[in-house]
Amino acid sequence: MSAPVRPVLLVVAHGSRDPRHAATVHALVRRVRALRPDVRVETGFLDFNVPSVQGVLESLETEGVRDVVALPLLLTRAFHAKADIPAVLAAAPPRLRIRQAEVLGPSPLLLSALERRLYEAGLTPADKSSTGVVLASAGSSDPEAIAVIAEIAREWRHTGWCAVRPAFASASLPRTEDAVRRLRELGCARVAVAPYVLAPGFLPDRIARGAAGADVLADVLGPAPEVARVLLERYEAARVPVALAVGA
Repeated sequence: MSAPVRPVLLVVAHGSRDPRHAATVHALVRRVRALRPDVRVETGFLDFNVPSVQGVLESLETEGVRDVVALPLLLTRAFHAKADIPAVLAAAPPRLRIRQAEVLGPSPLLLSALERRLYEAGLTPADKSSTGVVLASAGSSDPEAIAVIAEIAREWRHTGWCAVRPAFASASLPRTEDAVRRLRELGCARVAVAPYVLAPGFLPDRIARGAAGADVLADVLGPAPEVARVLLERYEAARVPVALAVGA
């Protein structure tokens, strides 16, 4: 008896006019495919880029695919995860069985990815106790998302950094440059900015400009191996009920 077919993993990205955004998303998806060649992984964009989420879903339905796990390529449960993506999935072909996976954050693996990027930018583990870090996110008007970022900063501080302060590129305060200045005032010997964003674009560029007064600016999370592993963790958590239903 053959094993049930695994649901297709549909990575749902926001999209951007900045070509670096889509290139980074595709690099991350390639890493996911390399980790799990037994899982079919597709990419759809909400805006600006092709293929669209709706287009991918229609193509899958035409092929005869029935089970899909839609995974929001988002770090917090803000508006896109709560409204935009559910609305797009609700308009999918009715023969598709779709489960929306949880967003990527928070996750210990993402903290590991942040540290990876800081070390790639020149820091070492020996620098932690003398370095203050700005956890710089895109920002949101959703209080739940802001609270999650603040909690991640508090948790990360306990791993040995001099201090960790959250900052936001939009919608919320403080801005990156203000958090950098505050860490200087606290007496941290050096200040690093860690963008808590997945891909380059308008807001990450704003974070970079705000980091002008810092000693170190890390790269975006992008296709870090830890990020790919989080995607697969979210997929596995969401697909289990689907697999049970298929085998029922």
